[in-house]
Amino acid sequence: MAIADALADTRVVLVNGARQAGKSTLVRAIAAQRATEWRDLDIPQDRQAAQEDPVGFVSFDGLTIIDEIQRVPELLLAIKVAVDADPRPGRFLLTGSSRLLALRDLPDTLPGRMETIELWPFSQGEIERTPDGFVDAAFRLGPDLRHESAVTRADYAERVVRGGLPEAVARTDPRRRGRFLDAYVQSLIDREVRQLAEIERAPQLSMLIRLLAARSSLLVPAGSLESELAISRPTVARYLRLLEAVYLIKRIPGWSRNLGTRVTGTPKLIFVDSGVAARLLALDAHTLRRPGAPFGPLLEGFVISELARQLTWSYELAELYHYRDHDKVEVDAVLENRHSQVVGVEVKAASTVRSEDFNGLRRLAGKLGDDFLAGIVLYTGTTTLPFGPKLRAMPASALWEL
Repeated sequence: MAIADALADTRVVLVNGARQAGKSTLVRAIAAQRATEWRDLDIPQDRQAAQEDPVGFVSFDGLTIIDEIQRVPELLLAIKVAVDADPRPGRFLLTGSSRLLALRDLPDTLPGRMETIELWPFSQGEIERTPDGFVDAAFRLGPDLRHESAVTRADYAERVVRGGLPEAVARTDPRRRGRFLDAYVQSLIDREVRQLAEIERAPQLSMLIRLLAARSSLLVPAGSLESELAISRPTVARYLRLLEAVYLIKRIPGWSRNLGTRVTGTPKLIFVDSGVAARLLALDAHTLRRPGAPFGPLLEGFVISELARQLTWSYELAELYHYRDHDKVEVDAVLENRHSQVVGVEVKAASTVRSEDFNGLRRLAGKLGDDFLAGIVLYTGTTTLPFGPKLRAMPASALWEL
């Protein structure tokens, strides 16, 4: 287990990630295996004790677990003092539902003393109890990758609207799942975002979230939203940073290697959980498949989010980008490893693939030469098809079935 390995080497381990992604459940499994002191900062008396006596709050000889550390960020300074005085590994295990670096008045980020493990909602492989090996296989095998699938287009729609939050996965009744997702978004606004910053216009923030769901998998500069929301561009930009800090959205940076073509640096926006995005748009699996519904953008966000999850545990050390040049030639996802080798991924909601679906991947391949390992179009069909050197169409279920 990554947490146990980190505790063996590091004084402080932070498990950071989306709310209700299973952080507390995971650390309880660690607590059951060793002597621990458990503190939960969601409990008012624990939070008050931490604020009034931070040094005493962290004074314990064994492993101290502090749940929801972002509630009292001042504790980090007391933890720093404690681990500097006693540098044994495995002193503190922290959980947080916000990126700590985004917190107001953060006193110290424990440089060199803390290892961060990012926990996302369940991946499809975790739900199916199968290994998610697509990223490693794509870099290892390139165009030799093959996959056949029995997953149907309707199955993909079901997975998109379900998402990966454990509580949503457990609720098989779509109505009960929808109520949970509604409450989840409202809780993020009321608790997590307000913890990070004073929000002057909460109704506009709720509207912004709905607008972002409608723009899932698109490039979303802050200036494109200010007129619709009647708030300033700097305020929109700040709200976007806050929503990313609480793991509601993720922005994928533009990729460039200065290869002679001007490219856009505007990030692409996805929702961390596709089920949340679908709920914000009032879409169920049936309506998602209707003509005119945003199946393509939501499936793209779903795939990119699965890739992002895999990059937190894959053996291949790679970064995730998107590509778009000023001719509007695009590649949905660009994976680049530490050796500057690239795998390009396009996503199509159709059950058939056309040659023009590979235009962006061909553009990328022509610029990168030998550094381009493979270009893969993930689609809702059932078989792997060749479309030229290093180019393949492949069922999207390869993400979790390989």
